[in-house]
Amino acid sequence: QVQLVESGGGLVQPGGSLRLSCAASRSIFSINAMGWYRQAPGKERELVATITSGGVTNVAPSVKGRFTISRDNAKNTVYLQMNSLKPEDTAVYYCNTLPSRSTLWGQGTQVTVSS
Repeated sequence: QVQLVESGGGLVQPGGSLRLSCAASRSIFSINAMGWYRQAPGKERELVATITSGGVTNVAPSVKGRFTISRDNAKNTVYLQMNSLKPEDTAVYYCNTLPSRSTLWGQGTQVTVSS
């Protein structure tokens, strides 16, 4: 069964950087577009960044110019590089396919931006 495991979150000051990783239990990246999603307290889950199997990327307007998504199919891993972090980026971050599959939601990784 495919599983997605997110890591790399933590507490960071405003303006800081974090790199999130999403590892799959078996190869799905070669045939699927992938996305990073986030859910802040009291808010709905939102799509933050996407990357196709061919490497074409897109990010939400709220993170454009600050977040970068990438993938390494050989390592079955998707990354989210987050720079110039803001308090409003505080959320639990998840990866999933695009469109998402309900069976693939993992525990996520907590990102807290605070001074």
